[in-house]
Amino acid sequence: MPALPRLKVERKNLSKEKEVKIKDLKPGMDNINLKVRVLEAYKPKIIQTKKGSRIISEAIVGDETGRTKMTLWGKKAGTIEEGEALEIKNAFVTAFRGQAQLNVGKQGEIVKLSDEDVISKEEVPEVTPKAEGYRKPYSSGYRRKGSFKGRRGGR
Repeated sequence: MPALPRLKVERKNLSKEKEVKIKDLKPGMDNINLKVRVLEAYKPKIIQTKKGSRIISEAIVGDETGRTKMTLWGKKAGTIEEGEALEIKNAFVTAFRGQAQLNVGKQGEIVKLSDEDVISKEEVPEVTPKAEGYRKPYSSGYRRKGSFKGRRGGR
């Protein structure tokens, strides 16, 4: 029997970049793009994480649908200023204290825009996206009591 020809499988990036508005932010979203105005910008600081010391800076950003906290990680920390109009690319969303929070990490990009491209600070509504019903998945291998379907309590 002759050998069948091999099929060439082409892999595509399934999580394509999505342009979203702040009101639509949900924890777990990634590779998102949005245009925002920086309402407040804070100085960089060092924090302790599971992976060790990390440098971050935080800001409050907004668009015509609302406002949210944004964390800039690593080399991006401290690179933005209050009042700037920005396009954020390849960002991801986490939940922190019940709020959806925008994050710009190593893969993210910040592009400065002209003032006309984004609404003014005064036009940004006070609405903040919530992270209601969001439960962080267990990533450390820890399982909650009762979630293991095998032996119980070593019996």
